[in-house]
Amino acid sequence: MAKMEAFTFMAALLSVGLSAVLYLWRVALLRREKVAVGVGASSAVAEPRYSFWDPGRFAIMLAVSGLVFLTFSIVARWITTGHGPFSNMYEYNLVTAWGTVAATLYAQWRYRTPLISAVVMPIAVALLIWGYTIPSRALPLVPALQQSLLLTIHVSVAMIASGFFAVSFGAAVLNLIQRRGNLAWLPPVAVLDDLGYRGVIVGFPFWTLMIILGALWADIAWGRYWGWDPKETASLVTWFIYAGYAHARTVRGWKGAKGDSLLIIGFGAVVFTYLGNFFFTGLHAYT
Repeated sequence: MAKMEAFTFMAALLSVGLSAVLYLWRVALLRREKVAVGVGASSAVAEPRYSFWDPGRFAIMLAVSGLVFLTFSIVARWITTGHGPFSNMYEYNLVTAWGTVAATLYAQWRYRTPLISAVVMPIAVALLIWGYTIPSRALPLVPALQQSLLLTIHVSVAMIASGFFAVSFGAAVLNLIQRRGNLAWLPPVAVLDDLGYRGVIVGFPFWTLMIILGALWADIAWGRYWGWDPKETASLVTWFIYAGYAHARTVRGWKGAKGDSLLIIGFGAVVFTYLGNFFFTGLHAYT
C-alpha cells in the first residue's frame, strides 16, 4: 500500500503539473488570438471553441486525472498509517492540494472558463512539489493528535475552505487585471466578481466550522478551548478578513478593486495561517 501511495502521489504531481502548464498555454493562445471569452455581464462565460488539440481540453483531462490520483494517494496513506492525513506537513500538503484542485474544477465547470485554473492550479502544483521535497515517513501520532475522528473532520473542512479561498484569490487577481485593461480574452468583471464572492460564500462557513472544531479538539487535547496559540490567532484574523469582505459585499455593495484587494489579502492570511508554525513556536509546531 505504501508503494501505491508513492506511485499515485507522483502520478498526481505529474498530472496536475502538466495541467497547469496547459492552462497557461491556453491563456497564451487567448492573448495571442484575442478571443472573446464572455459577452456583457452574463453570469456564465462562453468557452471559446478550438480544435481537438486545444490545450484546454487536455488540461481538464489531466486535472481530473490528477484529482483521481490524489484521492487514491490519500486513501492509500490513510490505510498505511491507520489514521487520517493530518500528522505532518506532507499529509497537509496532500489534502490541501486535493481541495484546491477540486474547488478549481468546480469553479471552471460552474463558470465555464479555464482561466481561473491557470491562476489557481499552480498553487496545487506548489503544494505537491513541496510535499515531494519534505519527509513523508509516517510517525506515531503525538497525544494531541489521537482524537482522530474530530481532527480528521477539522482538517477536511480546512481543506475545502482553503480550496475555495484559492478560487476567490484567482478570481480577484484576474479581476484586477481586467479592471485595468478591459481585455476581451478575460471574463467580464461582473463574472469574476461573482466568482470571487461565491468562493467566499462557500469557503467561509467551512473556515468557521474549522475554528469551532479546532476549539473542541483543543479542549480535549489541552484542556482549554482557546489559548491564543499563533496558529489559532492567525486563523481568527483570517476569519475576520473574510467576514469583513462578506459584510462589505452584502451590506455596503463592495464590488470594486477594494473588494478584490481584500480577497488577495485574505488569501495571504490563509497562507500565513498554513505556514505559521514555521515562523512561531506553539502547540501547533509539530504541524
